[in-house]
Amino acid sequence: MTVAFCFPGQGSQDVGMGKAFAEASAAARAVYAEASEASGLDLERLCFEGPIEELTQTDVQQPALVATSLACLAALEPLGLEPAFVVGHSVGEYSALAACGALSTRDAVALVRERGLATAAAARERPGAMAAVIGLDDEVVEELCERIEDVWPANYNCPGQIVVSGAPASVERLCELATERGARRTVTLRVTGAFHSPLVASAAARLRPALDTVAWHEPGVRFMSTVTASVELGERLPGLLIDQLTAPVRFTQAVAALVSSGADAFVEVGPGQVLAGLVRRIDRTVRTLSVGDPAALAKLEEVLER
Repeated sequence: MTVAFCFPGQGSQDVGMGKAFAEASAAARAVYAEASEASGLDLERLCFEGPIEELTQTDVQQPALVATSLACLAALEPLGLEPAFVVGHSVGEYSALAACGALSTRDAVALVRERGLATAAAARERPGAMAAVIGLDDEVVEELCERIEDVWPANYNCPGQIVVSGAPASVERLCELATERGARRTVTLRVTGAFHSPLVASAAARLRPALDTVAWHEPGVRFMSTVTASVELGERLPGLLIDQLTAPVRFTQAVAALVSSGADAFVEVGPGQVLAGLVRRIDRTVRTLSVGDPAALAKLEEVLER
C-alpha cells in the first residue's frame, strides 16, 4: 500500500473539531498549545467551543484548520504509518509542509495566521465572490471564464466540480451561462473574497516577508504541490506559497499525478471528509480513509492490521 496523506482546507471546519483527539492524546494537546502561542489565538477554545461565526472568519479559520490537522497527525503518528507523499488543499498545503518536515508546526501556524490576515485584508480592498459549478467539464468552465472579464477558475476539486472566483457580477454572470450550458447546479460560496484569483494579489506583499523569516527544510516526504501538480523541492516552496494566493488549486490534477506515481491509498488527516470524497470522484480505484477523531483512527488501525 502506497499512502498519500492529504490535508483539508477552508470549508472543513466545525465546532468541536479536534477535541476528541486532544482529550485522548497528549501529543495532540501539545500541538494546540504550541499553535495557540504561535498564532496569538486561543485555538483550543475556538476549535472546541466556537462559536462557528468566529471560527469561520478567514484569519481564524486558517490557523484553526492547520492546528487541527497537525493535532490529528500527532495522534496518528504512534501507528507508524509512513506516507510516501503529502498533499494539501489550499491552506492545507501548510499542514502538508509541516507533515513532511519542510516547516515546523510553530512556523506553519504562524504563517497561516499571517496568510489569513493578508487574504482577509485583500478581500476588504477588493471584495469578490466564489461559486461552485457542478456538472460541466472543466474545459467548458474555462471557456466561460475566458469570455467574462474578472472571473477565473479557482479550485479544480474533481471531475465535474470546479470553483470559480472573481468580481461578484462576473461570478453571477458565469453561473447564468453555466446553467445555460447544462450545469446541474451552481452554488455561491459563503466567502467575502475572490480567493485564488488576481483580485487578492495584494496579500502577497504582506505574506512574503513572513515566508522569508522562517527556517525551510528539504521535505522528508515527497510534497505534491497543488499549484503545479508536481512533486516540488524545498528551494521552490516559498515562491509556490506566494503563487498559491492567486493560482487555482489543481487538486484534481495533483491526485491524478499521485495515482500515476503509485499512490493507491489516501488518508485525509484533519477535520471532515471532504477530500476523501473528492479523491473517490477523481479515481475510484484507490482506497480512502478520513482520520478526524479517535474512532476513525481505530478504523485505520484495523485496516493496517489486515
